[in-house]
Amino acid sequence: MVTFRKATAKDLSEIVRMLADDALGRERERYENPLPESYLNAFESIDADENNELIVACLGEEIVGVQQITFTPNITHQGGWRATIEGVRTASAERGKGIGSKLIQYAIDRAKKRGCHIIQLTTDKKREEALRFYERLGFKATHEGMKMKL
Repeated sequence: MVTFRKATAKDLSEIVRMLADDALGRERERYENPLPESYLNAFESIDADENNELIVACLGEEIVGVQQITFTPNITHQGGWRATIEGVRTASAERGKGIGSKLIQYAIDRAKKRGCHIIQLTTDKKREEALRFYERLGFKATHEGMKMKL
């Protein structure tokens, strides 16, 4: 049975390992021992912010998934709140077993509890399987997203 909890600093190494465990992640992440300090700094900022949740999925004591949920107040939509899902990963050995769907459903439930009117996410266009996965869960590509690396 999959359970969910807020991540702790002790979970960081396993989280970064999962983030780095695919072709795009290997380009973006630095899974090293010890981890670069930037990961701990980011974790501390997320952990201190009541509008950010770093959530791990567990099978027993083993971490098998991760996601970050950010809650943002907006002037648009009559001052409504929205939730953004980022950094979703399932451990490679556990992919295809429904853990990713449960992670996303957990985020949807959290967004509803927080009174959000919309939940959104982005995924790299190169992640074709992820795009199909999110569409199966009911997400629609209604907007064109843009980014600029700084």
